[in-house]
Amino acid sequence: MPAFPKSVEKILALTRDVNSTPKDLVDVIDKDPVVTVKVLKVVNSAYYSLPRQVTSIGHAVVYLGFNTIKNLALSIAAIGMLPKENDSGFDVQQYLLHSLATASIAKQLASKVDNADPMDCFIAGLLHDFGKVVFAQFMPAEFKTALAISAQDKSSLHTALRATIGADHALVGAMLVEKWRFAPALIETIRHQRPDDFKDTDMIACVFAANQISKRLEFGFAGNHWIDELPASLQKRLGGNLDEVIASLGDLAPVFQEAQVFAKL
Repeated sequence: MPAFPKSVEKILALTRDVNSTPKDLVDVIDKDPVVTVKVLKVVNSAYYSLPRQVTSIGHAVVYLGFNTIKNLALSIAAIGMLPKENDSGFDVQQYLLHSLATASIAKQLASKVDNADPMDCFIAGLLHDFGKVVFAQFMPAEFKTALAISAQDKSSLHTALRATIGADHALVGAMLVEKWRFAPALIETIRHQRPDDFKDTDMIACVFAANQISKRLEFGFAGNHWIDELPASLQKRLGGNLDEVIASLGDLAPVFQEAQVFAKL
């Protein structure tokens, strides 16, 4: 399984350190020229329409804020690990749009519950489907079959994968982030994202709901044609069924627009 970039491990550590400062983040990004160039590319894009050209990470943090730069750096890392092409027919660009949108929506939903950290929800949302990338890269024939079954029956990709491979992307994604030494709550959130294997935690509620919202609104596509209604316990946490939660979030078009900007990296 692929390794996680060292510079991003440091960024992740900063996101969990309540005493970290913008200067700490700037110091880490400055040491990675690839991340630096891509962050500046996004910051200077038409999407943000800043009054002048930004030429340093320090100024980027000032203009966009600490959290946006953290999200951007983590997104760049996830994008950098994606295969350029694969033999399964899996559309990596659409997958990326779905993952970025899910991450942002999960972060918004964290404000509705008591014990979910917005940054952790963003990371879990960003990586919740990464097991699919592993299948696309290393088991393309089997993954192609599972994608075809899901498309033909409009059924859950989880079920199709278990039938063709014997494990689904939630299990493999959890194995991957465990290898990357992520926090136990993040591993648990990625592993338990099916209604038949559901754990009732605030972070799982946010990421599960964000995933269904992204699918319902067609913010990208990650190969799964099935949309789950929110379980009763999750509706209680978030204040309603799927449509009611979507309505409570207001206009989500900017979320998808930002995902499109980030995905172009």
